[in-house]
Amino acid sequence: MLVSVIMPTYNCGNYIQMSLDSVLAQTVTDWEIQIVDDCSTDNTADLLKPYLEKYSNIHYHVLSQNGGPAVARTEALKYATGKYIAFLDSDDLWMSDKLEKQIAFMERTGAKFSATGYQWMDENGNDLHTVLIPPKKTDYKKMIRLSNPIGNLSVMYDQDALGKFEVPPIKKRNDFALWLQILKKTDYCYGMEDVLGVYRIGRTGSVSSNKLKQAKYHWQLYHEIEGHSVFRSLHELGCWAFVKGTGIGIDKRKV
Repeated sequence: MLVSVIMPTYNCGNYIQMSLDSVLAQTVTDWEIQIVDDCSTDNTADLLKPYLEKYSNIHYHVLSQNGGPAVARTEALKYATGKYIAFLDSDDLWMSDKLEKQIAFMERTGAKFSATGYQWMDENGNDLHTVLIPPKKTDYKKMIRLSNPIGNLSVMYDQDALGKFEVPPIKKRNDFALWLQILKKTDYCYGMEDVLGVYRIGRTGSVSSNKLKQAKYHWQLYHEIEGHSVFRSLHELGCWAFVKGTGIGIDKRKV
């Protein structure tokens, strides 16, 4: 298997079919999708039935109890068999050449960890005319200094080279926490300018929608998970607040 797509889901019945269709439309066809349902209470399971009956490379697992996105991502990673791991949440979308272009980039550069540009849409799928472009090279310190300048839906890493990971069990910013784990095994996340995904922002009830509570999760990440000192963690929390408040260091463009 060339690519394993990691797709946690929770009550995304309104969107998950569109996300799956964007994978089915890929020009690269050697992939599997590992969907892990975090105990949805909507019609997600019913909506997935036609896909599961038709496509043997789409796999659906349901957690025994609600554990949050970090638990769902870790569970999906356990099942992943692909050389490359790619991430797509069940309300986001990929451009049809996303996998093709990103794999070619990684093979050409030797990158083991990469991210692409992506654009924003609102909850209803309307274009917000905003794109975010990752830095060309992001190491561990820069990842913290810029408070995660890459988008989850844009990330791919080489599982053959780096192995499997467990997503640190925090409710928010767990993707950020995972990137820090990966950057302990490879020096850089290499960024592409190509805009190859669409991120849905502001979905009602989504874990990331309440930005005001994120400070405590950053503290938990820096001090408890990464084991940084109180002084260093306070400095890193200040970096997060500065970047969040000013946007300095983040390549966000209006298009």
